[in-house]
Amino acid sequence: MALFLGKDVWTFIFTHKGAWDPAEAMNFAVWASYSVLALLGILYPLRMLPIVMLEILYKTIWLILVAYPLWMSNQLAGSPAEGMAFVFALVPLPIIAMPWKHAFRKYVLVTKDDKKRK
Repeated sequence: MALFLGKDVWTFIFTHKGAWDPAEAMNFAVWASYSVLALLGILYPLRMLPIVMLEILYKTIWLILVAYPLWMSNQLAGSPAEGMAFVFALVPLPIIAMPWKHAFRKYVLVTKDDKKRK
């Protein structure tokens, strides 16, 4: 994410000409922030697991809401969504790499004692 997304998004931001469309600017601001946080994830992988969870969730939701209906109606190929669907279809990679046991213990199954220790 840091390398591929970061290269694309920061290149676009730095070479953009003219006024920004507010929605487009918001998208690029989020993606730019995400790419910076992905760099931190290289240094502190377990601390940045929520970012990986965000990636898994947003890509899965997008595939279900956008790509799957287009694919079912044979309209995905050649559509503006095709390129994103191809990239987002790689979401099994972070799913496989995610240390799920640790993530659930740290972020889901938090007990009162765990909260007190913080």
